[in-house]
Amino acid sequence: MHNLFQMQKFYTDSMLEITTFLEKKLKTMRAKEQLSFEVLNPDFASSTYSGNLIRHNNQDFVYRSYKSWLDLAHILTCKMLTPQVSGEVTVIITFEKLNPDDSFHKSINDKEEKYGEASIFSQIHKMQEPAFVHYYAQALKNVHIEKRTRILNLGVNSGDEFALIKSLVKNFKDLELIGIDYCESAIVQARDTFKDDTNVSFYAHDINDLAALNLGEFDLIISIGTLQSSNLEFNPLLMSIVQNQLKRNGAMILGFPNCRFIDGEMIYGARVKNYAFSEMGLLYKDVIFSKKYLQQKKYRVTITGKDYIFLTASSIR
Repeated sequence: MHNLFQMQKFYTDSMLEITTFLEKKLKTMRAKEQLSFEVLNPDFASSTYSGNLIRHNNQDFVYRSYKSWLDLAHILTCKMLTPQVSGEVTVIITFEKLNPDDSFHKSINDKEEKYGEASIFSQIHKMQEPAFVHYYAQALKNVHIEKRTRILNLGVNSGDEFALIKSLVKNFKDLELIGIDYCESAIVQARDTFKDDTNVSFYAHDINDLAALNLGEFDLIISIGTLQSSNLEFNPLLMSIVQNQLKRNGAMILGFPNCRFIDGEMIYGARVKNYAFSEMGLLYKDVIFSKKYLQQKKYRVTITGKDYIFLTASSIR
């Protein structure tokens, strides 16, 4: 039960003041502890942008949307719980501090199985995240997925990205789909998922040595969150894939993670070693290199997304 007499009220405070106050409080808290405060109910007004002043019964309030409070929760590495109505025009917002150690990013005991069936990563279902599935589905539609008869996915893991293709196209049985991943247990899981689809096959293999599989060329190559792995050299690998595995009139979909998965939440912003905050320099470097290289090879390139950046390239030869 919240103690309203001690409840911090943010009625007219600036966002900087609110953020500073919450950061200071959170530094003294342990993971999973909660911090609550009272604000204007965002449902009290409509067609109103955050920051506008609203007066009710001689009391001033600064309006902020639920999206503003959710964004702040993630910036502070917190989960926002269900708000509770506390008065005629106010609600109580509660942030729960996340445990930064509960993350697959820090799971490095067995690098080969970091993304395996028993890993923390296996509990992440990107296809249930609108910020992922919307842009991925958009990319598939933009390359006319139903016309791409041979499809290769590098870093396919358990096959979720193929499952979306299956749900999108009516001629799925006419397509040939091949998935490659270094993780043996993930490939076993993918094979089981598609055991009734004879047009889908999977290989547990190192994508540094694609030539050994002798798979030929493809109409579409997909790779999401894989080519940036620390054991791969991004630039030469991308160029090799385009030159050796992609048909001249083919297409590519590359996904670049711009988020972290922490304690059950997808938190916006790429993170690199030696930085205590989100730093997206490496992300943009790889995106821009890919765009320029593919444009030089006569591909039309678009870049979309948010928590995942999707680069979609289609041949214009």
